[in-house]
Amino acid sequence: MHYPVEVFIGTIRDYDGSRPSAIAKVQVDGELTLTELGLAGDEQAEKKIHGGPDRALCHYPREHYAEWMREFPDQADLFYAPAFGENLSTHGLTEKEAFIGDIFRWGEALIQISQPRSPCFKLNYHFGIADISSQMQSRGKVGWLYRVVAPGQVSSDAPLELVSRLSDVSVHEAAAIAWHMPFDEEQYHRLMSAAGLSVSWTRTMQKRVLSGKIEDNSRRLWGK
Repeated sequence: MHYPVEVFIGTIRDYDGSRPSAIAKVQVDGELTLTELGLAGDEQAEKKIHGGPDRALCHYPREHYAEWMREFPDQADLFYAPAFGENLSTHGLTEKEAFIGDIFRWGEALIQISQPRSPCFKLNYHFGIADISSQMQSRGKVGWLYRVVAPGQVSSDAPLELVSRLSDVSVHEAAAIAWHMPFDEEQYHRLMSAAGLSVSWTRTMQKRVLSGKIEDNSRRLWGK
């Protein structure tokens, strides 16, 4: 399968009432350099929770925007790519069609889905909607992140081409296991067994198994 792609990069800016973020991105055309840490020129404000080898790129399905426009008509003019801070935007590839561990060829590079995107409170400030991060999570419309398996030159003119599928856990299922189920050790082990799952998500699921508890996500979602 081939998926034409739009490409976006961003720089860090300040937000009133919130911490700095590089969520506001701009479209770029032509050839770009993709390293193991992401696209040249793309910044992350808080590298402890954004960016890094397992979170080098963010992908958000463009088809979700129509639903957000219907839900928030007063902010409809905000809901166009890359409003969710994505680097890559496509049609035809959603959380239900994308799987943990999927490897795509993009130009000279190879990229691999590592985890669903974990929405954070900065999105609330970005859109001026108090609970949009929580709504993204509850609806499963979160997008996903990639690691870079093989760096190289990429381009907005080069489509994403699926070349390997390594697990049976879709991004949608991974999000459901993490956020929409009661404690379920069997499902946590299933998710951890998905080839390509990020270190941070593997660590989180393992902590649940060992502690018998689900962690509190309120700080991530609400900033409190």
